[in-house]
Formats: sequence, C-alpha cells, structure tokens
Amino acid sequence: MSEKENEKVKKYTPWVWILSIAIPVVVAILFLIKIPNVKPLTFLPPVYAFINAITAVFLTIAYVAIKRKKIILHERLMKISIALSVIFLVMYVAYHMTSDPTPYGGEGIIRSVYFFILISHVLLSIGIIPLVLVTYVRAISKLFADHKKIARYTFPIWMYIAVTGVIVYLMISPYYV
Repeated sequence: MSEKENEKVKKYTPWVWILSIAIPVVVAILFLIKIPNVKPLTFLPPVYAFINAITAVFLTIAYVAIKRKKIILHERLMKISIALSVIFLVMYVAYHMTSDPTPYGGEGIIRSVYFFILISHVLLSIGIIPLVLVTYVRAISKLFADHKKIARYTFPIWMYIAVTGVIVYLMISPYYV
C-alpha cells in the first residue's frame, strides 16, 4: 500500500479497532443482563435464523456479481449483508436478554457435532467483525486490490457463519420451550 493509500485507510483505523473490540464486549455484557418482567421474545430465533439464511444468499449473489464485474450490484448486496448482520445481532441479543438459555438436548455424536458447529460459529463471529470492517474500508477507499486480498478470507468465513447460524438454529429448535 502506498503512502497515499495508507492515508485513505488511516482515518478509519481507530473505528475498526473500537468496533472490533466494543461489539463483542457489549454483546457479552448484555448477555449477562436479563430484562425483568418482560415476556420472552420467543418468536425471534426463527426470524434471526432466516436473516442468517438471507445473508448467505446475498453474500453468494454478491460474489457472483463481482465475478461478473457488476460492481454496483455487488456493493449494494454487501451493504445489505452488513445491515442484515447488524439486525441479526440486535435480535439475537434481545432474545437472550429476555429468555433463559436453551440447553441442547441431543446425545451422542450429534451433541459433539452441535457444539463443534456452535463454538466455531461463535468464535468466528467475533473474528469476522474486523475482517468485514477492514474489507469494507478498503472498498470505500477504492483500494480494490487490497480489498480483494482480504475479501478472499472474509467471504468464506462470513458465509460459514451465516450458514452455521441456520444449522445451529435447526439443531436446537426442537429444544426451545
């Protein structure tokens, strides 16, 4: 990256750091808070699972769009994917602030598979935040070669998170109260 390009990105760097740290910390803190005297928002899990599914679809279409040099379509779909991820996170936190955790009831190997998927999903969800932000900053800074370099890692991880979010929901949904 040239000095001029570095200057374009530099103004966003503090925000990337702040958001990459603040989002997981705030989510963790909110998970410890239960809103008293509020009816559990039990309708949310299928909604946010659907949002994950739609995000995966939009990410796929955005990938195809950029391969076909449809830059405006790609840009719009990526912005929608980011917005959907934010909406998912708000709903996910709202659900957990109003509802008790649902224990997974599966047994045997399927239990191990569930927890492997869940743990990898959660850990990668934390790690994707700076990846998405850096990828986005490079795009809006018109540093497309650098954007492409990091997007090749961001895309499959984000796709994994979106798809495994749906899988986790499908696996635990029989155990919701």
